[in-house]
Amino acid sequence: MPVVSHERLFAFAAAIYQAAGAPPEHAAIVARHQVSANLAGHDSHGVRLLPSYVAAIERGHLDPAARPSVIGETGAALFVRGNWGFGQVVSEWAMERCIAKALDTRLAAAAVREQGHVGRLADYPLMAARAGFIGIMLCDSGQAPKQVVPFGGREARLGTNPISIAFPSDLEAPLVVDMATSAVALGKLDLARARGQAIPPGWILDRDGRPTTDPDDFYAGGVMLPLGGSEGHKGYALSVAVEILAALLPGLGFGVDPQGRHNDGAFMLVIDPSAFRPLVEFKAEVAAFVRYLKATPPAEGFSEVLYPGEPEYQAEQQRRRAGILIEDSTWSQLLATAARYGVALPEAFST
Repeated sequence: MPVVSHERLFAFAAAIYQAAGAPPEHAAIVARHQVSANLAGHDSHGVRLLPSYVAAIERGHLDPAARPSVIGETGAALFVRGNWGFGQVVSEWAMERCIAKALDTRLAAAAVREQGHVGRLADYPLMAARAGFIGIMLCDSGQAPKQVVPFGGREARLGTNPISIAFPSDLEAPLVVDMATSAVALGKLDLARARGQAIPPGWILDRDGRPTTDPDDFYAGGVMLPLGGSEGHKGYALSVAVEILAALLPGLGFGVDPQGRHNDGAFMLVIDPSAFRPLVEFKAEVAAFVRYLKATPPAEGFSEVLYPGEPEYQAEQQRRRAGILIEDSTWSQLLATAARYGVALPEAFST
């Protein structure tokens, strides 16, 4: 499997998106998000998505040059139409405006509709955390095909419906929660299938409603389970809440429209900690709390206790040095896409 530097991978992805019709600034944003996901160890949301984004452009489901517009706005609230642009472009734009609002209002919220896949959800709350705010984002795919069963069911009615929360702190690595409300993100199933790997028990059921560890069973009519295993009613409840805030609130509807395009609805909330206490004190206490957690003696099979966001930070440091491994199936798809647009694949420094 090829190993590529993040710089070369970024340049390649940006060149493909420009060749497919994206303005340079849009191409750079999407490429940056995808390569950042690879760096963080979330290959499911990295450049392996590039061929599917280009296919959406070719089908007319995604407008690579579209810019977001405002449906409605008040002092603390923003309602955004993405005009079927890249989710990364639209969601960055919306989060930037929430942050600007929160400078005045201390709290700001946005609902977003009609945008493409947003990629790794943590990227947007982290924008708020870097600016000294608490950032929250929930996401839903509207009336696109569903993958997840309600707790106790055997037919999909929900998406993976992720949620992410980032906190400002004095820590070296960002403190960020980023999780699907399903047992696993769909991209991780795709990745396991591409790599020919078995998956852990508790992720999916096959078409007959039986537990399985073969990812191919999902693509043969299986379904994903909600987060929580035997306590999956908790993940199911979270998923319902995400869908109401990120799909029903911005008016995406529910269920499946067979003719519909992927439509990532989103709900964002930005909170200024200084509305409650000095930011410097809050950041210091968050860091102290995390150090308290990390001082927990590790259980058998663990070398240390990590905090949310720390594994991604460690992966990024390692991959910046050693490069990003691209599985052969993804490399082949990138090759085919690059050939159609006359873009050379990035040079790998090992295979």
